[in-house]
Amino acid sequence: MKPPIARVERTAAPGSGSLPKGGFAPLVPELDVTDLDASLRFWCGLLGFTVAYDRPAAGFSYLERAGAQVMLCRINGHWDTGPLERPFGRGINFQIMVERLAPILEALERASWPLFEAPSETWYRAGDHLSGQREFLVQDPDGYLVRLAEDLGTIPAEDGPARDRPAGP
Repeated sequence: MKPPIARVERTAAPGSGSLPKGGFAPLVPELDVTDLDASLRFWCGLLGFTVAYDRPAAGFSYLERAGAQVMLCRINGHWDTGPLERPFGRGINFQIMVERLAPILEALERASWPLFEAPSETWYRAGDHLSGQREFLVQDPDGYLVRLAEDLGTIPAEDGPARDRPAGP
């Protein structure tokens, strides 16, 4: 692993690309990664993200996919709140809405990448409605849990699947 560089050198390091399409999202996670190349192969090659911009000397890439954005940064010792142990990101999953799951599932299968949870249809209560999505979960090379989902629409809660309605008296 390359030794970390100073913060000012990291933020000003030369790179390529430009600002994300549509600007910066209001919330963008930055994930510490052990191997930036392996992470890029996963996030871009399998999940369909593209690099908006990068700073290779700093081990940094800013990714985007249809409005979803994530930053990947090679572990550099800055902003560490405790020891990093695999799987990284314990207690969190990153939900990413996509138009279609099928191409992503096919790419993961071709790469023999294991799923954490197989695709399933889930309906989540949101007030008096149910919001449906077909979703699956996969871990990135460092163990971050990623939930990819396609929208199935919304329906009134009383019309939803029986499993999502409270049992009667």
